[in-house]
Amino acid sequence: MNEVERLADQLARAHDGDAWYGAPTRVVLRGITPEQAARRPISQAHNIWEIVLHITSWQREVLHRLRTGACADPADGDWPTPPPPSDNAWRAALDGLEAAHRELLDAVRAFPPERLDQPLGEARDAPLGSGDSYYVLLHGVVQHNLAHTAQISLLKKAFEEAS
Repeated sequence: MNEVERLADQLARAHDGDAWYGAPTRVVLRGITPEQAARRPISQAHNIWEIVLHITSWQREVLHRLRTGACADPADGDWPTPPPPSDNAWRAALDGLEAAHRELLDAVRAFPPERLDQPLGEARDAPLGSGDSYYVLLHGVVQHNLAHTAQISLLKKAFEEAS
């Protein structure tokens, strides 16, 4: 297994595979209703729906970076605003997450291993993530998704305990 295959494996495990740490993102999201996703049990924290849109937005941006080598803020914004809660809107958010994940996973699998050490962008800009290598970018998206999956898990526990 080469390094690109390992990175793809980690991305897949974090989302819907046999994750070492526990439940992957797809499993954590299972059973959450639109009302629960929109609920804000911690007033100053993002809700589950916002986090799902944020993960989706950044997966699309990482895909854009793999394709173009250019770093930008996500086209949909860093923290897109969810629509009013409904079954259709929540299903669309989850479907969008799945589609972004699959498209990114396909792009990672096709990425040339010899390019992993190449930097993205012109100069180092930590908030934007430019100047890092593709290797760092791909590890970063896995870490990003896992950090937000942990947040979703905690928010889910908060409304499960309140019921």
